[in-house]
Amino acid sequence: MQIQQISIFVENKSGRLAEITEAVAEVGVDIRAVSIADTSDFGILRLIVDKPKEAVEALKDKGMTVSLTSVIAMGINDQPGEFAKALRVLADNTIGVEYMYAFVSREHGKAFVILRVDDSNRAVEVLKENGITILSAEEIYGM
Repeated sequence: MQIQQISIFVENKSGRLAEITEAVAEVGVDIRAVSIADTSDFGILRLIVDKPKEAVEALKDKGMTVSLTSVIAMGINDQPGEFAKALRVLADNTIGVEYMYAFVSREHGKAFVILRVDDSNRAVEVLKENGITILSAEEIYGM
């Protein structure tokens, strides 16, 4: 199970993040998770939203450079050692992590980690085999 992540090329200039978030808000898209990686000149903003296709269309309509990427969303208990357990499973199965970001839901008592790995299908398989919850698109978008 994989979910869709939106990646947006962002110039490092004042107001650019406001423009992006306003564009998705205008079409009724709710942001579930966010991450940004930057250099001095530009950044890549990564979003998990409840309606990825609508968000991509809205952003492209505003002239932004946008792409959709498949990622994994895993849910782990929000307690010490659970994150380490999941990463150990990936390491022991020689699955490389390209990047990740996380958010915590106090309501669900879980930490949700978004992962981009070099072998998504195998990662889902071994994580599930080791009792780690992999969230479907419906579950992550519906939060």
